Amino acid sequence: MTAPAANIRIDPDRLWDSLMEMAQIGPGVAGGNNRQTLTDADAEGRALFRRWCEAAGGTVKVDRVGTMFAEFPGTDPDALPVYVGSHLDTQPTGGKYDGVLGVLGGLEVIRSLKDLGICTRHPIVVVNWTNEEGTRFAPAMLASGVFAGVHDLDWAYGRTDAKGLRFGDELRRIGWMGAEEVGARKMHAYLELHIEQGPILEAEGKDIGVVTHGQGLRWIQCTVTGKESHTGSTPMRMRRNAGRGLAQITELVHAIAMKHQPNAVGAIGHIDVHPNSRNIIPGRVVFTIDFRSHELDTLEAMAAELHEKAPAICADLGCAFEAEVVGSFDPPAFDEGLVARVRAAAKRLGYSHMDIVSGAGHDACWINRVAPTVMIMCPCVDGLSHNEAEEITKDWAAAGTDVLLHAVLETAEIVE
Repeated sequence: MTAPAANIRIDPDRLWDSLMEMAQIGPGVAGGNNRQTLTDADAEGRALFRRWCEAAGGTVKVDRVGTMFAEFPGTDPDALPVYVGSHLDTQPTGGKYDGVLGVLGGLEVIRSLKDLGICTRHPIVVVNWTNEEGTRFAPAMLASGVFAGVHDLDWAYGRTDAKGLRFGDELRRIGWMGAEEVGARKMHAYLELHIEQGPILEAEGKDIGVVTHGQGLRWIQCTVTGKESHTGSTPMRMRRNAGRGLAQITELVHAIAMKHQPNAVGAIGHIDVHPNSRNIIPGRVVFTIDFRSHELDTLEAMAAELHEKAPAICADLGCAFEAEVVGSFDPPAFDEGLVARVRAAAKRLGYSHMDIVSGAGHDACWINRVAPTVMIMCPCVDGLSHNEAEEITKDWAAAGTDVLLHAVLETAEIVE
């Protein structure tokens, strides 16, 4: 395969303008975005993406779990497509770049090829995966998980949000339930550009992260059940306080993660306290533990220790403990050939780079099961993400998309 010339670059101003225009849909309250999956704002963002893709000469198709595929033909109709993309949905207090950079960076690759008159043998498909975030409908990476055969479609349709609304019903309501069978597509390769969502690249002064592995993840939803009673009149020795169970398990989670440093993290990020009244001792607390590591043995050891020790903690408090794994994937190792291609592209373009492990989960982690896959990362300011203050620079966005462009061109094969 012929490597692209180093002067082949994307249009950084056009990419940035697209990011800013998409950010106007589902604005947050503090400068970021609240474009949660299967909301009206999600539907509006999808419609804008479709218009842009069609204007660039693409044909947009949608599968039964709502994932969008913008197809751009190659010269060989029998060649498997090269896929690029990420997601357009955000956290409730999300940033303008998490996921969106990967989708609109993929579109910018197409626009740049059109500008430069470059054709590829393999078709190129830009993807917007449904419900990557998982904040409204758990688990995260739901649509890519169905695509990869990890989740059943009907199970996905039955997932409910905090208001009891079903995923399938909301997908139909916003008008983005397609007819295409999920997972029927075959891929030559899948490439995903993303902001790092961590501080390493900025701290090391690197333009590009070449992602060699992803972290495995276990989301464990726990319920501690005690007894609601009056905070003023219930003697301390007679209390069955579910809130104490949460507090002590929070410390347990921290201790477990610290035991496995530097290759593990753990925290409790989602908490519902019932009845959540000032003068009622909590009778039930539901919370989700997030354990991550790029080492499978470490990940399994952390989960095992939690399941061993948490029930005893609660029993000592007179409370019951239940746990359910609501999100899980093992640590993925990305395709060595594609990793080398990304590394070479960064070097050819003159961008500083380093190998990195993705600390967050991404659709690429599931797609890695069904196709050769790689991720490219650019820095974000202070490593901040899942926050409306999330920020990157235009130069970082351009560098990541330039590397994506070159890796895609090598993989899709330029036609001379």
